[in-house]
Amino acid sequence: MSGALSAVIVPLTAEHAEQVLAIYQAGIDEGNTTFETSPPSWETFDAAKLPEHRYTALDAEGAVLGRAAASRVSDRCAYAGVVEPSVYVHPAARGRGTASALLKALVDSTERAGIWTIQSGIFPENTASLTVHQRAGFRIIGTQERIGRHHGIWRDVVLVERVCCAAPAMAGADASSQAAPCGCRPGCDCCS
Repeated sequence: MSGALSAVIVPLTAEHAEQVLAIYQAGIDEGNTTFETSPPSWETFDAAKLPEHRYTALDAEGAVLGRAAASRVSDRCAYAGVVEPSVYVHPAARGRGTASALLKALVDSTERAGIWTIQSGIFPENTASLTVHQRAGFRIIGTQERIGRHHGIWRDVVLVERVCCAAPAMAGADASSQAAPCGCRPGCDCCS
């Protein structure tokens, strides 16, 4: 796994599970990607990630180079169009555009679905992830200091967000001409 990106981005499915979870474990082992200390089972991963917003990068032999997926940030109707991304790349596939390609696929799919905000918390030490997100149009909105303990140490996270250009109109604007479909539950009026 070396050189420029030579991969295809495809929907992530159960057939990729073993490699996807191994890549997640590698990220956990590095210590600056997540508060988690072990990967979930495939069933837990599968239940937590939105099926229509999951991608994997495969090399020419079909090996998984990385994955991107989105989760809802809340079950509350008002946040129906807000998701949290997660992008993990095999250590040997880094520096070749894999994370950027995966994040682009995720951003494109969420925008097509009417998602209006993608937000994430990234350890400040994970400068590669911060760079990839900023290149994809995310902006830094602040730092949550000492937000959680990780291996007995208080950790900060940098909050980043990307607001879709088709986001629902702000209060006072003509919402009927600007609102994106939010995918709310029947009867929800969060976008009206």
